[in-house]
Amino acid sequence: MPTPPAADPAFDLATRAIEAALAAGATYADARVVLRRHEQLSAQNGELESVVNAEDAGVGVRALVGSSWGFAATSHLTDDDAGRAGAEATATAKASALVPGAGIELAEVPAVEDYYETPHAEDPFRVPLDDKVAVVLDATRTMHAVEGVAVATAHLVFWVTDKWFVSSQGHRIHQHLVESGCGMEATAVGEAETQRRSYPQSFGHVETGGYEVVRRFDLPAHATATAAEAVQLLAADPCPSGELDLILESSQLSLQIHESVGHAIELDRILGWEAAFAGTSFLDLAQLGTLRYGSELMNITADATIPGALATFGYDDEGTPAQCVDIVREGTWVGVLSGRDSAHRAGLEPGGMVRGDGFNRMPMVRMTNVGILPGDSSLEQIISETRHGVLMATNRSWSIDDKRLNFQFGCEIGWEIVDGKRTRMVKNPTYTGITPQFWASLDRLAGPEEWVAWGLPNCGKGQPMQVGHTGHPASPARFRNVRIGVGG
Repeated sequence: MPTPPAADPAFDLATRAIEAALAAGATYADARVVLRRHEQLSAQNGELESVVNAEDAGVGVRALVGSSWGFAATSHLTDDDAGRAGAEATATAKASALVPGAGIELAEVPAVEDYYETPHAEDPFRVPLDDKVAVVLDATRTMHAVEGVAVATAHLVFWVTDKWFVSSQGHRIHQHLVESGCGMEATAVGEAETQRRSYPQSFGHVETGGYEVVRRFDLPAHATATAAEAVQLLAADPCPSGELDLILESSQLSLQIHESVGHAIELDRILGWEAAFAGTSFLDLAQLGTLRYGSELMNITADATIPGALATFGYDDEGTPAQCVDIVREGTWVGVLSGRDSAHRAGLEPGGMVRGDGFNRMPMVRMTNVGILPGDSSLEQIISETRHGVLMATNRSWSIDDKRLNFQFGCEIGWEIVDGKRTRMVKNPTYTGITPQFWASLDRLAGPEEWVAWGLPNCGKGQPMQVGHTGHPASPARFRNVRIGVGG
């Protein structure tokens, strides 16, 4: 990895912020200087719709006083403004601490000076804009040319982020993160309905990496097949209903993990500290190490070190090193997503899962790469061993209660499985379940060759809302006797 310069003005700015916070009475303070560049290109039906190229920069400061955090941020990168932000963070913490509460303590992590960079081959901002525009135009023209397709869209998206982190305990960490992704969607319109197909998954797919990610997924090469399936769905039979075996391809399983595992294991939700958007959690910390979350095939980890995965980094926004944490081991719940404060409260080791959405948001517990370890089967073998079921692919809709228990998912496409063979295509496939019972029905899981670290770049949490970049590795899996075909 490249070595950062010994003297860096961004470190000086962050240091000024924490010095001011401590001088105002904070017992601990940390600061992040963040410079983030974002580009997104969108096209529809062969016409360029938008090119967004934005940049933001600023410093955010956390200060701890007694039972409370305070946070302040500024986009003015001067010593005076950084100092004012530090003092304001402490003032907010002092005001909050007037409300009685248990004091906050932080779990120990080593104070390091380091530099980390996500591996990438091609800087996406050095690729000519004309080349990037050509990708989305070619993909949408090809899809729109398929008879029956009314709307064809495609996008490319890139982030390059530099973070300089300094803490009052001695951290000095610079990270350079490169994220790249793409996606496309074809919508076919019939007499009384519309159907859509997405590639490589709904929402698009993003990884840590450079423009080579876009080249690898090659939108134009998959455009005709994507559009053709959207049209075929118009004439497909409805998904059968009943308690049937359910086979999920890996991107749908990744969202299942996100919603019914990822949010449920956030320790701030379990402790009742956070309840916005996704609510709280059905999990009780007293059951850690004993609760049966699923079958013995269920092995979930939160691993921020997976090469290329979207939630991969060197250190989180508290200076805790990236690591792999066991969450579910052979079906038993054994781990959580935590920060230094929540881990200390629960008597656990900190997992390095705290991140903020840019410089002007308070860092909070976020998912890293929460995924299921691969099994020893394959999709074709799973199909061959299924007497009657439905294979579903690509998320279309989802709903889950505020405890992360009762859920319903809809997929873009399905295929009925009869006597070990994939038969007719079916449309509007849905399934429903209750989290522990659903995961207990997992009985087949494909192997490493079909394991994909899917990236989800739009996870919402917090007030004011923060958008998190999360990863969810998964391979195709089978669940027995699932309620299928409940609603459209």
